[in-house]
Amino acid sequence: MTNADTPYSPAPWKPLDPNQRRVLGVLIEKAMTTPAGYPMTVNAIVTGCNQKNNRDPITTLDDIDVGNALVELAELGVVTEIDWMGRSSKYKHKAYEWLGVTRAELAVMGELLLRGAQQLGELRARADRMEPIADLAALKPIVEGLVARGLMIELTPPGRGQMVTHGLGQAGEVPAIAEHAAAPIARAPERAFTPASAPAPAPAAANEIAELRAEVARLNERVTRLEALLQVEPGEDSGAQG
Repeated sequence: MTNADTPYSPAPWKPLDPNQRRVLGVLIEKAMTTPAGYPMTVNAIVTGCNQKNNRDPITTLDDIDVGNALVELAELGVVTEIDWMGRSSKYKHKAYEWLGVTRAELAVMGELLLRGAQQLGELRARADRMEPIADLAALKPIVEGLVARGLMIELTPPGRGQMVTHGLGQAGEVPAIAEHAAAPIARAPERAFTPASAPAPAPAAANEIAELRAEVARLNERVTRLEALLQVEPGEDSGAQG
């Protein structure tokens, strides 16, 4: 499949190790966000792998780590090497064909490969920098398609704050991924406002509490604005009585 916007077709994808996933994620990201610097040299891929922003976990891969991952990915058919006019070799991905995905699906997969487990709201916002995804309603069919093909794993039940991750992990990785994903929720700042006498909210509920508080704040703001609009000024009231 060469057209990135055509429907997916059966694909030969296989599980990847962490280094392979990071390298592939970087190639996907740079192809979409900085096409002028794509295809990429080994040194450029190393820099992309070890970025401090939009990466989880932060890595310190070197050119040997990246080189080995590129060789392995090439053997799997997901990466190809280009002889760049006699200069340093450059690499590009073949993820559309290898994963059997559309452009929007690949943007979502790229973000999951770079950051791992995420809430759907976070995932939509981050993938949107690669390919426009208007809202969660637009993300829903993408998620459903990826889940159906095993490319995405639902770590929590569907609904507000749902956590998902990619399905390219190796055997036995999912429990560790789920535990790592739950850690930030367990450290959510909302717990700091819990009275000492009350039990702390369960990790899975902390995010729900934060979102409910935000919704209550928005409703209070709307009520305040409506009250201001409906309030009768004293001068207007006197004029009406006269």
